Amino acid sequence: MKNLTTIGRILFALPFAVFGLNHFLMVDFFTGMLNSFIPGTSFTIILTGIALIAASISIIFKKYIKLSCILLAFLLFIFIVTIHIPQLFDPEKKLLAFMSLLKDVTIMGGALMIAGIYQKGENEPGIL
Repeated sequence: MKNLTTIGRILFALPFAVFGLNHFLMVDFFTGMLNSFIPGTSFTIILTGIALIAASISIIFKKYIKLSCILLAFLLFIFIVTIHIPQLFDPEKKLLAFMSLLKDVTIMGGALMIAGIYQKGENEPGIL
C-alpha cells in the first residue's frame, strides 16, 4: 500500500512541474488567458510558474506536503474564479472553460485529500 501512495503522490506532483515550466516558456499564451483586471500579467504568470514548480518539488520530496497542497488548492481555486468562470460567459471559450473548470476542481480535490492524509511534520501518510 505504501508503494501505491508513493507512486500516486509522485504522479500527482510531476504534471505541476511541467505546468510550471510552461508558464516560463509560454508567457504570451498565458497572458491571453488572463483577464484585464489581473495586474502585472507577465509577472503573475512567472510567479505562478514558480509556485507550481515549488509545489511539485515539495510533494515529490515530502517536505511541507500539507502546506503545499493547501496552497496549491487555493491557487487552483483562484484559477477557477479568475480564469474559468469568466470564460464561461464567452460563447467561443465556453466548452473549453467548462472542461478546464472541472479539471481544476478535480485536481483541487486531490490536493486537499493529500493535505488531509499527510499531517504536519509527518513524512508518512496518516490514514494508510
